[in-house]
Amino acid sequence: MAQNKTPLNRLLVYQLICIVLFALLAGCTNDDITDLKQFVADVKSRPKSPIKPLPEIKVIEPFVFKAEDLRDPFRPLAQPEQTEQAAAATGSGIKPDTTRRKEELESFPLEVLKMVGSVVMDKDLWGLVKADDKTIYRVKLGNYIGKNYGKIIRISADKIELMEIVPDKPGTWREQQASLVLTE
Repeated sequence: MAQNKTPLNRLLVYQLICIVLFALLAGCTNDDITDLKQFVADVKSRPKSPIKPLPEIKVIEPFVFKAEDLRDPFRPLAQPEQTEQAAAATGSGIKPDTTRRKEELESFPLEVLKMVGSVVMDKDLWGLVKADDKTIYRVKLGNYIGKNYGKIIRISADKIELMEIVPDKPGTWREQQASLVLTE
């Protein structure tokens, strides 16, 4: 027998299911709310705690901004090389050449440089200098090393001699001899 369900029959089935569900849900209600009433009564019967006082307000003194004492942010900074040149111009005839390009070994202080050997190339004696970054550099007469404008004036098998230009008094410079001796 084939089931022939019409839309009216389906509607009746859905209505019957809804009625059964509502009847079941209506049976789930409980009018006993004594637990809730007891909890509310307990909370209300607790002693009242005092209200915490407001935190103390800190008085901040106002700051008066005075732009007259500050540098103009739209003007370039004074370059240190320019101030060195101006100071050197007022002193004696000895002064470092700040216009030349700095060599690699001028970024190290003389104390961290070590002579580790020498080599002859094309009849010229070259010195081998090791920096604290463990790099070995090859230098010749006329190269500059150290922070005090040290110019190499003599290289021998066991020593590199140089002439440094160090500041003496404000605006004046003086020459000072220094050397690196063979250590390794």
